[in-house]
Amino acid sequence: MAANYRRRKDIYTLPKADQDLLARLGYKQKLDEVDKAIEANAKFLSLIVQDPSIFGEGDEDSALEGDGSFSPGGEGSSHSHDHSHSHEGDHGHGHTHSHGSHGSRGTRSNKPSEFDMDKLRSTLKQFVRDWSEEGKEERENSYKPLKDALLEHFSSTPEAERRQLRVLVPGAGLGRLAYDVAKLGFTCQGNEFSHYMLLASHFILNRTDKIKEHIIYPYVHSFSNAPNKQSILQAIAIPDVLPSDLPPRSNFSLVAGDFEEVYGTESDPDEPQHGKWNAILTCFFIDTAKNIVNYLRIIHDILAPGGVWINLGPLLWHWENNQTSDPSIELDLEEVKQLAREMGFVISNERTIDATYTNNAQSMLGYTYNSRFWTATKMSSS
Repeated sequence: MAANYRRRKDIYTLPKADQDLLARLGYKQKLDEVDKAIEANAKFLSLIVQDPSIFGEGDEDSALEGDGSFSPGGEGSSHSHDHSHSHEGDHGHGHTHSHGSHGSRGTRSNKPSEFDMDKLRSTLKQFVRDWSEEGKEERENSYKPLKDALLEHFSSTPEAERRQLRVLVPGAGLGRLAYDVAKLGFTCQGNEFSHYMLLASHFILNRTDKIKEHIIYPYVHSFSNAPNKQSILQAIAIPDVLPSDLPPRSNFSLVAGDFEEVYGTESDPDEPQHGKWNAILTCFFIDTAKNIVNYLRIIHDILAPGGVWINLGPLLWHWENNQTSDPSIELDLEEVKQLAREMGFVISNERTIDATYTNNAQSMLGYTYNSRFWTATKMSSS
């Protein structure tokens, strides 16, 4: 709302003739309509946070001591790492990220920072990508190749027996890819670190009762590259499917926490995650790594022999040029593939897929990633 207040204030810095001209264009009326859309977004976001059951009975800090898992209808905990791509009104683009967990309550300010507001804007766009009819084309470009490859790899397994196969989706975001995999009959677990994504996914998966139950306005927070008023004021109905509509006896869960901490604490055959997963699907995920060597080591370690890692995404390294002195290993594509082979993977079905991420189809500006897709099979021990 502050941005719209600033726009109104700026009008009165102009000569009277310019103000009159803008009035004839309907600019002030547009600002009034945007106010209403922002208020609708605020009411929707308040629904997400009004029941903090995701954090358990205590406050969110104490809840972090649990195992961090929840399933549709269950409870869980949260850490904070935002795996989102920010395409705002400027002419740059990139992944946005949080360096670490929430921190102590004593150091927090009740006033949201611009970083917080950017995360909320990104979350609204993520709802479009994962849970709206408008996001279907983007999902088809990114999620369908992963699901098709999964089905192909396990084509000899009867559909009734897919529940015996365990599939992990790290960087699950708002959970749609993991939900779709569970819908196919596989046992599926998503993993997510972002506080924003966890709250939002918990809401859409556990507290949504009907299709198109909520209306959001994800594009009202920037006026840049808008071809018309309608592109700014797009009303998006979510969800496009009923999240509770899963096959009987489905096994679908989300685990909150850092991927390396949850799945890579040990590289030991006795460690519970070792060799546990039949498939791992990574979508716009591997470039969130500080140390890509460790990411691939964990993926290889927790896959069962003959298990498959299916990947799609760019290499827009999240931690490149970070200001917090965190390490960042930034390999090129050929180096990533060679690293995978060194880890013990056989790469196949490699191709380039043009994919977007939280793209506004009506905007004058859009980014398309020449994303690389592959399947990588873990070689059985000789």
